[in-house]
Amino acid sequence: MTPARTALGSTTNKGSAVMKEVALGSQGLRVPAIGLGCMGMSDFYGSSSEADNLRVLQHAAELGCTFWDTSDMYGPFTNELLLAKALEGRREKITLATKFGVSRGEDGSWKGIKGGADYVRACCDASLTRLGTDHIDLYYQHRVDPETPIEETVGAMAELVKAGKVRYLGLSEADPEIIARANAVHPISALQTEYSLWTREVEAEILPTVRRLGIGFVAYSPLGRGFLSGAIRSRSDLEPGDWRLDNPRFTEEAIARNARMADEVAAVAEELDATSAQVALAWVLSRDLPLAAIPGTRRIERLEENWASQDIVLRAEHLERLGSLVEQGVVGTRY
Repeated sequence: MTPARTALGSTTNKGSAVMKEVALGSQGLRVPAIGLGCMGMSDFYGSSSEADNLRVLQHAAELGCTFWDTSDMYGPFTNELLLAKALEGRREKITLATKFGVSRGEDGSWKGIKGGADYVRACCDASLTRLGTDHIDLYYQHRVDPETPIEETVGAMAELVKAGKVRYLGLSEADPEIIARANAVHPISALQTEYSLWTREVEAEILPTVRRLGIGFVAYSPLGRGFLSGAIRSRSDLEPGDWRLDNPRFTEEAIARNARMADEVAAVAEELDATSAQVALAWVLSRDLPLAAIPGTRRIERLEENWASQDIVLRAEHLERLGSLVEQGVVGTRY
C-alpha cells in the first residue's frame, strides 16, 4: 500500500479551509490540492443547468478552487464553451487544464482515439478558440493513440509549448512505458488517472513510475464516481441518461455488494464529524506523492464540502481501515 503523506506543500488561508498547494512536476506548475472536474456539467451525468454551473464555477474561484479540468470531448465541445463564460474577468486566477485525443463529432458520435501531430495542433487551436484564451495551462493527451508513436504526439505538444499556446504537458491513463517515452521527448508535468479507495490499480506500477520521473499525479473520480459519498444506494438514485447506469460497478448487485465500502467510509466520517465525501478525498490526499484531486460537482454545497476535505486529518487507524477495504474485493470493473 502507498504510505500516507506527512505534508502536502505550502498552505494559504482561503475561505473556510486552508488551501494546500501541490507542485505537479518540476517545471513550475503549482495547483490547489483540490481542483474541480467539470465534465459532469456538460456530459455523462444527466441534465444540468448552465446558470447553476456558472454559479459553481464562480464560487470555486472565490474559494480558491482554481484548478479547473475540462476536455474538448465533454459535451462534446460545450464544456469548454461553458468554461469560457466563467473565465471572463478571472482568466489569470485559474489554472486551466484541457485535453485532446478522444475524437467526437458535433452530434456526440465517437470517432476513435487520435494522436497525430496535425490533429494535436488542430485540437489545440480549436480549444483555445472555444475557451476564449491565448494559452492552456496544462494540456493533456486524453487517451494514448495506439496507432501513433507517443514521440510524434508529444513532439507536437512540445511545439505548442514553444509557441506559447501551452504551458505544461500531461498524459491521461498512460502506462509506464508510454509515460517514460513521452517524458524523454518533453518533460511531463502531470499524469491524470482514476484513483480512489475502490480504484487503486495505479499503485502497482504507475505511481512508482511518476515518482521516479518527478511527474505529478492528478486523481480523477476520487469519490468513486459518487459511490463513496454514500449518495448512491440503488440504481434509482441515478437519473435517466446517467452513464453510470451502463457501468459494471453500478448494477444493482454491484451496488449492494460494494455498499460495505461506503458504509465503512461513513463510519470513519462519523467518528471525525465529517462527511463520507470528505473522508474519501482526505484518503486520496494522504498519499505520499505530489497529488491533486479533481472531484466534480454541479452544486455549491458539494463544492464547499469537497474543498473542506483539506482540513480532515485521518489517524493511522483510519488509514489502515480505509486502506484495507479494497483487499476485500470490488465488484465490477471500472469501465
